[in-house]
Amino acid sequence: MHALLGILILVALAWALSENRQAISWRFVFIGIAVQFVLAGLFLHSTWLSTVLVGINQFVNAVGEASTAGTIFLFGYLGGGEFPVNSVNESPYLFAFRVLPQVIVFSVVVALLWHWRLLPAIVQGLSWALRRTFRVSGTVGTAGAASLFLGMIETPMVIRAYLAQMTRSEFFTVMALGMSTVAGSVMILFAALLGDLMDGVVGHIVGASMINAVGALYLSRLFIPETQVIETDTLALDLKYESSMDALTKGTQDGLAMAVNIGAMLLVLISFVALGNMILSGITGNEALTFESILGTLFAPLAWLIGIPWSEAGSAGALLGTKLVLNEVIAYVQFSASADLFSEHSRMIMLYALCGFANLGSLGILLGGLSVLVPERKSEYLAIAPKSVICGTLVNLLTGAIVGLVYLI
Repeated sequence: MHALLGILILVALAWALSENRQAISWRFVFIGIAVQFVLAGLFLHSTWLSTVLVGINQFVNAVGEASTAGTIFLFGYLGGGEFPVNSVNESPYLFAFRVLPQVIVFSVVVALLWHWRLLPAIVQGLSWALRRTFRVSGTVGTAGAASLFLGMIETPMVIRAYLAQMTRSEFFTVMALGMSTVAGSVMILFAALLGDLMDGVVGHIVGASMINAVGALYLSRLFIPETQVIETDTLALDLKYESSMDALTKGTQDGLAMAVNIGAMLLVLISFVALGNMILSGITGNEALTFESILGTLFAPLAWLIGIPWSEAGSAGALLGTKLVLNEVIAYVQFSASADLFSEHSRMIMLYALCGFANLGSLGILLGGLSVLVPERKSEYLAIAPKSVICGTLVNLLTGAIVGLVYLI
């Protein structure tokens, strides 16, 4: 139950970093926290929603299995085909050849579902719910709903015609949404990484993004409160494809770029962590002193605040630090490898607490995208960019704490 203290402290941190504490609407914050608890209860304990999420999980797994046919054709046994040596009964599981191709295929699926108007209909419906619940503008409501399926660059593209006219608070909220959630196209990646860890992992990722989106709406208003009158009208979506073939082509290009970026980042970051550990052990003569152990010490108190027992807080803190300094993919890779160190309750907390793009690398990606979409606001988004990473991190931690409490009910 010390996670309740954690929730209070995390909200207090956001308040302490606020630009205008007198303008904060605490009613907005309390409604947001209440909605998060309700959503967590639905995702963890609702039978009918569990059935829906299992269906989503099965769909994502089906896409992954279908993409195996293409990877086997291209890469043979490296992609999961029959191993050419008779004495070996099982082909090796190589991340680059077995997982990254699934990201490309699923990116095309998302693009096609967007062109066929299925995802836009869901986005408009969720946007309506957010506007009615939180009285946010149509722009922010649409961005919040789109962030559940699209990445931190694609989401601003949906509302690109309105970016220049948004208030400072709304603009920061859009940035915080990108940092707090994960793109639908990487769900298949997390399913591959964590599928053996727990059942229905895709459903949990969907739930985490939805709870995080709500958290980003009210926590961003703590950082930069809204001081202007806003309109809550519906909003037209700017992201469009000319045809199904156009969606397939652009989805393939976007998925390839994402897969290459993920692979390159994993290669570079894991290599640099190994190099850093070598340097540390060479300087100190202590092989136990590693980059992960330092992060674990620094972030252990945060892990404890969200409900992790102190005996597991060091390991959990290392994962939280890895997510912030490196990225969530490496954190999930390490989480999958070290799952035996955590109880079932702690695993659930960490699954949700790690689900977000809030890290330094993502900040660079976001700034690069905004420099193209809305260059006239460069000085503004550069000033508030570091706060968006902090806000996204606090959102993810709050979600982990709330889920940990609801899981025990």
